[in-house]
Amino acid sequence: MTTATVGPAPGADIAALGPDAVYDALGTAPGGLEPAEADRRLGTVGPNRIEEVVGPPLLARFAANFVHLMALLLWVAGGIALLAGLPELAVAVWVVNIINGVFSFSQEYKAERATEALRRLLPANVRVLRGGLEATVLAEQLVPGDVLVLAEGDRISADGRIVEEHELRVDQSTLTGKSHPSRRTAEPVADTGASPAEQRNRVFAGTSVVAGRAKAVVTATGMRTEFGALARMSQTMEVEQSPLQRELARLTRVVAVIAVAAGLLFFVVAELFTPMGLTRGLVFALGMIVAFVPEGILPTVTLALAMATQRMAGRQALVKRLSAVEALGSATVICTDKTGTLTANAMTVRVLRTPDGRYELTGAGYAPVGDLLDADGRLVTGRDDVRWLLLGGVLANDARLLEPDDEGGRSWSVLGDPTEGALVVAAAKVGLDAASEAGRRPRVDELPFDSARRRMSTVHRDGSGRVLFCKGAPLDVLARCTHQRIAGRVEPLGDGERAALLDANDELGRDALRVLAVAMRSWPADPGPLEPDELESGLVFLGLVAMMDPPRPEVAAAVQSCHRAGIRIVMITGDYGLTAESVARRIGIVDRPGVRVVNGDELETLDDEALAAVLADEVIFARTAPAQKLRVVAALQGLGHVVAVTGDGVDDAPALKRADIGVAMGRSGTDVAREAADMILLDDNFASIVAAVEEGRAVYANIRKFTGYIFTSNTPEAVPFLVYGLSGGRVPIALGVMPILAVDLGTDLGPALALGGEPPEPGTMDRPPRPVDEHLVSRALLVRSYLWLGLAQAAVVMAAFYARYWIEGYWGQWLDLPDEGTLYASATAMAFAAVVFTQIGNLLAHRTERASLRSIGLWSNPLVRWGILSELAVVAAVVYLPPLQSVIGTAGFPLVGWALLVPAIPLLLIIDEIRKAGVRRRATDGGAR
Repeated sequence: MTTATVGPAPGADIAALGPDAVYDALGTAPGGLEPAEADRRLGTVGPNRIEEVVGPPLLARFAANFVHLMALLLWVAGGIALLAGLPELAVAVWVVNIINGVFSFSQEYKAERATEALRRLLPANVRVLRGGLEATVLAEQLVPGDVLVLAEGDRISADGRIVEEHELRVDQSTLTGKSHPSRRTAEPVADTGASPAEQRNRVFAGTSVVAGRAKAVVTATGMRTEFGALARMSQTMEVEQSPLQRELARLTRVVAVIAVAAGLLFFVVAELFTPMGLTRGLVFALGMIVAFVPEGILPTVTLALAMATQRMAGRQALVKRLSAVEALGSATVICTDKTGTLTANAMTVRVLRTPDGRYELTGAGYAPVGDLLDADGRLVTGRDDVRWLLLGGVLANDARLLEPDDEGGRSWSVLGDPTEGALVVAAAKVGLDAASEAGRRPRVDELPFDSARRRMSTVHRDGSGRVLFCKGAPLDVLARCTHQRIAGRVEPLGDGERAALLDANDELGRDALRVLAVAMRSWPADPGPLEPDELESGLVFLGLVAMMDPPRPEVAAAVQSCHRAGIRIVMITGDYGLTAESVARRIGIVDRPGVRVVNGDELETLDDEALAAVLADEVIFARTAPAQKLRVVAALQGLGHVVAVTGDGVDDAPALKRADIGVAMGRSGTDVAREAADMILLDDNFASIVAAVEEGRAVYANIRKFTGYIFTSNTPEAVPFLVYGLSGGRVPIALGVMPILAVDLGTDLGPALALGGEPPEPGTMDRPPRPVDEHLVSRALLVRSYLWLGLAQAAVVMAAFYARYWIEGYWGQWLDLPDEGTLYASATAMAFAAVVFTQIGNLLAHRTERASLRSIGLWSNPLVRWGILSELAVVAAVVYLPPLQSVIGTAGFPLVGWALLVPAIPLLLIIDEIRKAGVRRRATDGGAR
């Protein structure tokens, strides 16, 4: 054995080599590596583990929350205030900035744990041959050339080439998405152009043995495995910004432009029309900037998203990244895996075909709950032929049904081949207990499944006699049958009956069902030793058992909801095209004949333009590799779609990260998929996606509502500065910078959150997704907020400010009012209260965009009451509490002032109802024309 080799020899095609040549290619022997050589190789190739790709430092990610455009604007504003001799203002603005940044970071930061999840899929210990002896070593110590010893139930911890096997079947669904266990062989594979996972003499890290045993020589460890390649793809995938993140970035730019433009305009006005000088002009320009920067909007958005995540958690959708809430509401396409997402990832018997009838078995998954129905859908009990059919299925069987384990979080599951497990479950549904039946008829001999014979037979003691049960491929089992069991009697199997059974088998196969045949033979006494051909001859046919990995019961309705909502569903699976198309038709993803099924080989030949053309029509992608799934997602995004991707396996992780929103299954999903995703379905229910889409759409609508609500108060905050400048400084500023901050961060926060908690409006899921080019801040929103509602609110605020002076005897005086002292502070307080009172009507007005408030009810959202109470409490504190009076610059005012303000409460609601009525009338007139 050479000691120079650490992996396959250069140029060696490991799949095409015979077992003996594999040892030579990897520099090892049937007895494994010597311990010293294994240690040497470990020092060369490193531990067998998934290495972490170092991302941006935590400090850099934290700092990013303080250097975006709006944050920079506030830093500069605080600096100008400090230079102008207003340290209180500077500190207030900077504290706001710090709170915004810390809050955003704390809410959105989620540690990247995908790497740890990948490691958890690798077993801690493995069995290997070292120096000719079997030994147990840490999985991290595996090296190329080690000989793995594999048995049923083992999880495989490295890529390997099989050199010896006994009926080995491996579950590769987490890696490939294929629902059926894959038969493995030690023989050379001629088609070396096949993908690694399709080379039947190889095993891979992260998969598991469901039946049989084998030895395999390790060919790759750690990041060099297929598993490691997926890990690297997932780790290095650039996370795309969600639509909401892009819109908030645009909102920030819009706000910055408006604020800076307003500040510059005021500075020019102040220099031209007032004698305040350069320094004071800069201070008041700063006031305009502060007035137009809605400091509270970012924390309000974050809180609204956090509230939505709580609602979604109640609907079984756990959101890991806040911006993902709205992203799902914007989705135009859902790319979904099949196995474990649309289906239960559990083989389930659906049809039983005995010689005298067809029956259906309800229930899904491995839970032994279901009913036996006849062809007319009537409940059936006590059918003797059905019991014999399933009795044969559970006795010629090596699988065991495992009950749920609440402590371990395990649901019903099977140990062994999933196909055999499905037979055990089916028998339990009709009252047959596999363990009890095996005790009554103990096994005394067996003919194991053989890929050449394509069947398995077991011999059992039955009283003083013997009984044989055989199950396998229908054609091969029927060829050994001479009789059939029908209506409790054994009768000859004629050519006509045989042809009918073969037709039934073909019909079930066309439905993408996996079909097994079951037969028996009995002897009144021990027949003694017989050859296999003698044992499996003269069989009595019992029936056909058809099974599949069934669609989840709730998925069909969820698919229809997606279609009504204008959301397209594209299936991308590693399974076979016929199976994928059958499932897609059963649940309504496709409904027209001739849908195109593109397999991985064909997809590989398509250039980007051809792929775009394929995606323009209904299509199913089958037998795809992870990189191909990723390419389809990227192509859809390139066509302007907002793409959600669902999945549960390791192979789904890269696409989950690339998608606008990745949705993983919480129960059946791998840790890798859950950690790569933005959202986890706690109940693995595809229907929960529909509920989450509805919440996501409501979130976006609500953000627009409270954005408009917050923007409305910007106008009355800015107008006093403009009046001051245009009057040459002879009209005092009704609202200074500190009262403006009190509005933005004090009184507006509660009502804005109330708008953020508005439930989805009726018909939300009957409309198509919002256009990709529709912006959060539109021209209509700005006109409504700044000009229609904002100017009305500004007029009330200025009237309230003047009213306070007129109450004290300055009646009719418009200019040269006192701009300091208790009276000025009291007038400022009354102007501040006017903002709050008119914002109550503004809050109610913004609950709908076009519909009248009467259509949803004044108090249908209980948070609105609390929002109004919160702002009334804040205004009372600002007006009357001395500590806040000194900081904000307010003073109390008499009861008559409050009486003057009360009529202003419904003003904005009334004028907006007038606007909405006009909008609805124009829409009706336009529709009539």
